[in-house]
Amino acid sequence: MSSPYPPAPPPAGPTGAPFPSWNGGTPPLQPRPPQRKPRLWLHVTLFVLTVGSTWMVGGAPYSISLLVILTAHEFGHYFAARYYRVKATLPYFIPFPPLGGVPTLGTLGAVIRMSPYIPNRRALFDIAAAGPIAGLIVALPVSFIGIALSERIADPSQMENLITLGDPLLFQAMEWILFGARGENADLVLHSMGFAGWVGLFVTALNLLPISQLDGGHINYAIFGRRSRLIAGAAFLTLAVTTFIMGFHYSVILVLLWFMGIGHPPTLNDGLELGRTRRIVGALLLLTFILCFTPSPFKV
Repeated sequence: MSSPYPPAPPPAGPTGAPFPSWNGGTPPLQPRPPQRKPRLWLHVTLFVLTVGSTWMVGGAPYSISLLVILTAHEFGHYFAARYYRVKATLPYFIPFPPLGGVPTLGTLGAVIRMSPYIPNRRALFDIAAAGPIAGLIVALPVSFIGIALSERIADPSQMENLITLGDPLLFQAMEWILFGARGENADLVLHSMGFAGWVGLFVTALNLLPISQLDGGHINYAIFGRRSRLIAGAAFLTLAVTTFIMGFHYSVILVLLWFMGIGHPPTLNDGLELGRTRRIVGALLLLTFILCFTPSPFKV
């Protein structure tokens, strides 16, 4: 039975220019490199280490809640990629335990490796959007329950070793529903499950930045095609200015995005339009980014 998708294009020439047939006819068939065998032991080892590092940070409620959010996010990508017959690995979790007394989140998240040969813009959109949507399905109830288990105090200045977190709009709305308006000096001391929900929303917002190879960068290209580079450049500049004004919290990700490249490579068939439904989902994901993003996430 023949595949419904065109074969992978050959690599770019010495100048790095993409083959013109990517957006037109079917590229010539090229031999694929030998496939590596899945290294299940590595995925399991990294997951176990991440369980340990997140447990060290916030105990069982934090570790379990956060890892369920991250796992849902990554397997959203994985199953969507499998649906479109795009090769993808199982998630690689990245442990990050506290070092020398410096507080961490216990993890740097998780990633999957995926083939760069995406059939069309619809597939690119669906694979990219599946992760944030699946993660949010878990992160929203985790956040709500975690806030409900938290404690509002009148004077947080009397407590020691607190890390002040920025309040994304979605978190503020949940707190208002559960506790009402916050007093002038009052604050919410998060339960460890609430902290896991906050981290889940924070990671979702970072992934939805419409830049480069982030989920938001894929969605941006899927919707706007080659015009997406202008949006990615504007988003990068805005994040850089925000970082300069509000504190250097996003410095590392700005450096990584710069070396990854601001733009996005084409799919095998950029001519296939998304349709109205996917554009509406894209608008809702933009709203999600606005509700989950905080310009200044940490203050020790």
